[in-house]
Amino acid sequence: MSRVVLPVDRLAELWPDRLRGRRTGALLHAASVNALLVPTLSVLEQMNAAGGIRLAALFGPQHGFETTTQDNMIEWRGYRHPRLNIPVHSLYGEHREPTDEMLEGIEVLFVDLVDVGARYYTFIWTMLLCLQAAARRGITVVVADRPNPINGVTTEGLPQRADHLSFVGLHPLPVRHGKTIGELARQFRDELVPDVDLVVLPLEGWNRAHYHEETGLPWVMPSPNMPTPETAVVYPGMCLLEGTNISEGRGTTRPFELFGAPWIDGERLSAALNGLGLPGVHFREAAFEPGFQKHAGQICRGAQLHVTDRAAFRPVLTGLEIIRTIRDMHPRDFAWKQPPYEYEHEKLPIEILCGRPLEKIFDETV
Repeated sequence: MSRVVLPVDRLAELWPDRLRGRRTGALLHAASVNALLVPTLSVLEQMNAAGGIRLAALFGPQHGFETTTQDNMIEWRGYRHPRLNIPVHSLYGEHREPTDEMLEGIEVLFVDLVDVGARYYTFIWTMLLCLQAAARRGITVVVADRPNPINGVTTEGLPQRADHLSFVGLHPLPVRHGKTIGELARQFRDELVPDVDLVVLPLEGWNRAHYHEETGLPWVMPSPNMPTPETAVVYPGMCLLEGTNISEGRGTTRPFELFGAPWIDGERLSAALNGLGLPGVHFREAAFEPGFQKHAGQICRGAQLHVTDRAAFRPVLTGLEIIRTIRDMHPRDFAWKQPPYEYEHEKLPIEILCGRPLEKIFDETV
């Protein structure tokens, strides 16, 4: 097991001398904690008390500053922090990019977010929008690096076409991108925002081939439907079901592992999927009743996906084959979800998830 040391474990030591005492905003969420589960906000408060920074504002991404908005595509409003009496700005609502008003007086924007290694997970795009806003105002951005929980070696899924960019992919990346949030910050600077003053605080002791549980770090849900590291492993493929009328298990305790619909024969589907011989995965017939979202309150039948060989498992291929199989078995019941989806009002959700036109998703995505 790695002994990973996060930047937030020694933030006061790593904080650049040239930025000490500056008015600082922080983009955080509930998973922003150090190795001892101390919230990053508490670490920043200690630095503020010691004069290392002047904490002036907080920002939160999709699902809220406290990771409280349960479903996807639920906007939230900013508020005033009740204890610190500083603004908490929403970057998933009326604005997804910090406005000039939000950044008024801010000299440094600190980012500490947990990504899960998939292009559709919107936190990396919130970071990109912050880089762009900071560059325009001459604000320094400091990004605390974190491990990629599904390893920093494996990639899968072609980058999206230039005409299919969206808030689930504002810049071409593989679906499973294999990078840390700090590496993505540098890539975005180099390819999109060359004028930004960027500082990436380094990890120590991370083996790129390791998954989350091999880091020795605790798991805190970065979003309500990302309950375990195992969810993150399947998410790059199973999120594709959001582009259909098949439940991806939201509203259950095993989202993105359970999937189905009221009109599916789970035994027949599981047999068909296991018959494909997809690598590193077994499908077990399952029934479930979602508490919210698609088919809420109805019994859905389908399967639970069990990863049997993580090294061989190909989540994007698996997600596409699940969709193809259900579509072929139930042509009258299956349907593509219609827009809007993640602020896209014209293209189908499956098109912006895959990053290409509908007729090309099975041929070009992987």
